[in-house]
Amino acid sequence: MTKKSFSKIIAGTMTWGIWGKNLNKTQMIELMNSCLETGITTFDHADIYGSYSTESAFGDAFGESQIKRENIQLISKCGIQLPAENRSAKIHHYDYSKSHIIRSAEKSLKNLKTDYLDLLLLHRPSPLMQVDAIAEAIEKLKTEGKILDFGVSNFTPTQTNLIQTKTKVNYNQIEFSITHFEPMLDGSLDHMQLNRIKPMCWSPLGSVFKKSDDKSIRIKKLAEQLSLKYNVGIDVLLLAWILKHPSGISPVFGTADKTRITNLMKATTFEMELEDWFVLWTASAGNPIP
Repeated sequence: MTKKSFSKIIAGTMTWGIWGKNLNKTQMIELMNSCLETGITTFDHADIYGSYSTESAFGDAFGESQIKRENIQLISKCGIQLPAENRSAKIHHYDYSKSHIIRSAEKSLKNLKTDYLDLLLLHRPSPLMQVDAIAEAIEKLKTEGKILDFGVSNFTPTQTNLIQTKTKVNYNQIEFSITHFEPMLDGSLDHMQLNRIKPMCWSPLGSVFKKSDDKSIRIKKLAEQLSLKYNVGIDVLLLAWILKHPSGISPVFGTADKTRITNLMKATTFEMELEDWFVLWTASAGNPIP
């Protein structure tokens, strides 16, 4: 099966279920269709979302949506073990055994009502992960057509290199935003460009709308001025700041609001000017950049 390109902005589903909006089946179908109408065709999941319930809720909605599977891309993650109802885990931990990776991927397929995942990610690195076991699981899933591609999430460059001694890593989903820009300074995004790894980022709006600290106030003040210049909202402007980075980062947004989703795609319709990009970075840093 041919790999398909992901949308420039990706719909994160973590808040669609009981960890957030707790959307019913009809609301999920409406939100899926709103995303597609806007040009967002990629949906990001993890087995643990909603204490292991959101994937199946999404899958039930997708199964009745009449949306063609070939028109969307599905991403899921595995590896984190959470104590939850009908789960034997006694403590939050990680499991990257061959059997667990395969079992998790197959469970996600069943939950999402699909025959394949466009991308499977290892959710967070474990000190005990064994790369041979990981590679064997991934190659088996690929050979059987159950996953089309493989990547990691929240892995450092050295952890990624370790995995790549046995199997190619094509994606890394990390935290990155105007308020959490360390990955572009610590070598993480450089490493991805060098190794042709496509970055995705979670929490792309950072803490700008969550905190009222000096950093957020500085950013908002300047962003308000720039939003008038570009005729977009502050949230759109902050996504455009991410999209300008040459590594080709795909932001994974978490909102389940249809109107806001439509607005966010405006970030793909213009490119922020060079000095404006540095103005925002300087505001976040709180001092002139080196």
